[in-house]
Amino acid sequence: MTEQILGVIGGSGLYAMKDLKVVDTVSVETPFGDPSDKIVVGDLEGTRMAFLPRHGVGHRIPPSDINYRANIFALKKLGVERIISVSAVGSMKEEIIPGHIVVPDQFIDRTTLRKATFFGNGIVGHVSLADPICDELHGMVLESSQQAGATVHPRGTYLCMEGPQFSTRSESFLYRSWGVEVIGMTNLTEAKLAREAGICYVTIALATDYDCWHEEEEPVTLQAVLEIMHKNVELAQDILKEIVKLPVFERTCTCGEAAKNAIVTDRKLIPDALKKDLEILFGKL
Repeated sequence: MTEQILGVIGGSGLYAMKDLKVVDTVSVETPFGDPSDKIVVGDLEGTRMAFLPRHGVGHRIPPSDINYRANIFALKKLGVERIISVSAVGSMKEEIIPGHIVVPDQFIDRTTLRKATFFGNGIVGHVSLADPICDELHGMVLESSQQAGATVHPRGTYLCMEGPQFSTRSESFLYRSWGVEVIGMTNLTEAKLAREAGICYVTIALATDYDCWHEEEEPVTLQAVLEIMHKNVELAQDILKEIVKLPVFERTCTCGEAAKNAIVTDRKLIPDALKKDLEILFGKL
């Protein structure tokens, strides 16, 4: 195995990696509670991978109840420097046909209930999220998607809604007017936390439906989503197998130093227990 560990967060339908040679299944303790499930660490074609099912095996956790902080902290604790997120999304553009792949490079946040930062409880910090996706990792996913034979849209905006309900028709038309490409319920929260943690992050967005804006189509139903989703999961696994074939290289992006000068709290005022809890994220502050 290579020394670098690639983190993969599996979304709806992707609860395991079929070709991953499992080395260990670990329960990771974090200051923020338990991750969604145990993390499967193994080997995929010579690359070490840490796989975490976002909703838990069997899809037990709805989007608003996911412990995003614990998930990202746990992957960081295991030594993950890059995270590839796999997610089912709704298409907001005619040309993004269900079954297509989008690799978003921007987000809009419409959530209200999430814990989306590691800061707080005595420490304040601000990281830049102007470009929330790692450009290096984005390029790797694009290349691998093409190698896997996917119809891929290389850029776009992912609107992150609260859920778990799907959009009303009026909401869907509103989001369309904003020019977004896809809609989902999870990925921006992960992207925010990954940036604070100094982890590169990218999304493989698997279009499963046209939300409910497309009046020539039936309104989105869970059954329709699941049918397309299961087909997309196979494609996602093929993309991940192509990614691990790419040459392993050290990061030259700035993701790892995103929080370097982010902390504004007087170090003397940060509680010692909090410093210890966050050392994995922010070093010795």
